[in-house]
Amino acid sequence: MGNIPYDPWSPDFVADPYPAYAALRAERPVFFHEPTGQWVVTRYADVDALLRDRRLGRSYLHLATHEEFGQPAEADFLTPFWDLIRAGMLDVEPPAHTRLRRLVSRAFTARMVEGLRPTVRRLAEELAGAFVAEGGGDLLTRVAEPLPVTVIAEMLGIPESDRPLLRPWSADICGMYELNPSAQTQRTAVAAAVEFSGYLRELARARRRDPRVDLISSLAQVADEGDRLSEDELIGTCVLLLNAGHEATVNATGNGWWSLLRNPGELARLRADHTLVPSAVEELLRYDTAAPMFERWVLEDVTVGGVTIPRGAEVALQFAGANRDPAVFADPDRLDLGRDPNPHITFGLGIHYCLGAPLARIELAESFGALLRLAPGLALVEEPKWKPGFVLRGLEELQVTV
Repeated sequence: MGNIPYDPWSPDFVADPYPAYAALRAERPVFFHEPTGQWVVTRYADVDALLRDRRLGRSYLHLATHEEFGQPAEADFLTPFWDLIRAGMLDVEPPAHTRLRRLVSRAFTARMVEGLRPTVRRLAEELAGAFVAEGGGDLLTRVAEPLPVTVIAEMLGIPESDRPLLRPWSADICGMYELNPSAQTQRTAVAAAVEFSGYLRELARARRRDPRVDLISSLAQVADEGDRLSEDELIGTCVLLLNAGHEATVNATGNGWWSLLRNPGELARLRADHTLVPSAVEELLRYDTAAPMFERWVLEDVTVGGVTIPRGAEVALQFAGANRDPAVFADPDRLDLGRDPNPHITFGLGIHYCLGAPLARIELAESFGALLRLAPGLALVEEPKWKPGFVLRGLEELQVTV
């Protein structure tokens, strides 16, 4: 790779991948990275096109076995994990994906999500108020984590006494999405998948018998022309909503505040004008992307930037690289909370566009808004450290005073 430092396991790269992205976009926008066995794509136009290209997919199992696709067979001990994950819509392709997304969308409606805004605002105010009363601390564990977990738990209808179980299960399952997870990480993910799916199976059966006003009940009842979710699909969908519904939002909150604290001029601008919050959220999502990389499998040979990527290859689409592409964003390394237009691709594009994007935007706007109102003097205590993962990229903690 010469002197271009693409190394997703390096703490220095995780902390600031943007110089490497700039070099890659200019010199090697499409290249094969031997250590990960992936084709790395960094330009906005290429990432945009590939996200919409049906010759790529999140899975290939609708077309071929692992062996037929040139991939090793999955270890038997991973079966409970993959059965759970593939029962949701994230890691399947049409026609299964089309059907699942249609059914879930009937319950997870725009009206329902917008109806959550008062609840999200109340929770954000309560968390920010308690944080201020304590004099500050770790913004991640006190504000950023509890808000989306509580929102998704309330939305699904998970009893309050059980909610402390959710974050550990989710974190353990999401460990499998990192590059080349260790054997221990894989076994931990399987154990969490077994426990989480067992818990949800009991809850789903109770809601089928005795429906309530919550999303699990709605998903259990939802039907379209006689079609409905199977029990496994219902459980896989709930796990997906919970994992996708808070891991990235927690990291986006922490990354966003760290971006603001490193750019005091823009933070002062936001403090002076809270009407900037919606566009500030979009810019913070672009500027330091919490899910910087998504993978796709190449289902048919595809040519990208003059380079042919063969069937059977895996592509690492660098959302964070695309979000700083100067061909699309003027002065892309500058944080501009009023940036307009701002066509970032943080939530993806195409058929796998993030179903929860509207909810994430509400959570981020209400969280930032509450802290801006209640902690106008919020200040950094010490420079934070980044967690080692790159696929889900966030801070270990963010210690602040109020």
